[in-house]
Amino acid sequence: MRTAGVLVAGDGAGAVWPGGGWVLWAAGAWAVFLAAHLVLNGRWWFWLLPSLLPPPVFVALPALLLPLSWATEDLTAAVVAGAALLLGARQSGLVPGALVRGKHRPAPPDGAVRVVSWNTQHWCQSTDPGPFYAFLRGLDADVYLLQEYHHDEFDGTYRLIDDERRLRETFPGHRAVIARGLITLSRLKVAATVETAARRTLRVDLEMPGDGRILATFNVHIPVQLRLISPLRADFYRAVRTRAADRAREYRGLLGDVAGCPHPALIAGDFNTTAAIGDARRIARLGSDAVALSGRLCPTSWQARPGLRWWRLDWVLTTPGARVHRYRFRDPRGLSDHSVQEVSVSLAEPDPRTTTDFRIRHHDEGTHHALPLPGKDRPAGQ
Repeated sequence: MRTAGVLVAGDGAGAVWPGGGWVLWAAGAWAVFLAAHLVLNGRWWFWLLPSLLPPPVFVALPALLLPLSWATEDLTAAVVAGAALLLGARQSGLVPGALVRGKHRPAPPDGAVRVVSWNTQHWCQSTDPGPFYAFLRGLDADVYLLQEYHHDEFDGTYRLIDDERRLRETFPGHRAVIARGLITLSRLKVAATVETAARRTLRVDLEMPGDGRILATFNVHIPVQLRLISPLRADFYRAVRTRAADRAREYRGLLGDVAGCPHPALIAGDFNTTAAIGDARRIARLGSDAVALSGRLCPTSWQARPGLRWWRLDWVLTTPGARVHRYRFRDPRGLSDHSVQEVSVSLAEPDPRTTTDFRIRHHDEGTHHALPLPGKDRPAGQ
């Protein structure tokens, strides 16, 4: 009994946590994965797949391993888990500043306009059009930036639709610009529709109320990473590689489009990109992320299925001169797998250095603007 007592006293952690060394193995395995993620993410097309992990995992897993390390008195595991927690924090999508900024929001000034951005999930293809249009109308926005104005053929392709009659009936006070499976609806006067190098973006310049200054709106839908087919098929990986190249072209084009825009800009839509995906670095170069105004520590906007809203794929960004005063996510009421983004936007005082000497190329309004990629190479949207 005395010997047993010594063994228990000397190996108390092992008695409570038998085989406690597994914590170090788990921490080490996660550290190796995180190191590969930090090196390969955004640099190797295949890493688009591992980067689809829900971003909160990058803090949740090491945060779980830390107390387990202390319970097993494994200092090495605690150090590894702590380092992984610090290094993975930027991949997590957590916005600590939102807890402060979200609670101290002054009222939007006079002249601010309300903008909503929403991926409609194939434009009420699987829902009743009545509630869908009633929901849209009930948002009562000055400007709508809507994605997926098309129907899914479920083979990697889309079928463009023509619902313009119902749009005119539902939004009699709005002007509509339709192209590339995207719609911009606006109560504000449309100053111009401008051609973009990004083929999944619709730029519409709007005259703000009062002084008529221009706000450039970029309605964005970046291609999704994969096709929903078996990962045992070679076509699955060919599609990932093709779409990685498509996404890179879209981001390069969008970066050039925004950099060449002489007006304050609002860039919003479905980027199919989380904080854990390498393309988040490109998003950071586009403009200022407004999400801290949402007041959410862990903002999310997309759910793989009901109850699993762990990803933020939708973003609102601004360039100098455009100011976001309010930002919130609204429940889509089962009409889409994406939340609605709603923001209040105004313009800062005009910059005397701004030039208006630029060339405009106009879109024709209508539904004949097909998505740019033909056939099965068209990227499916989330």
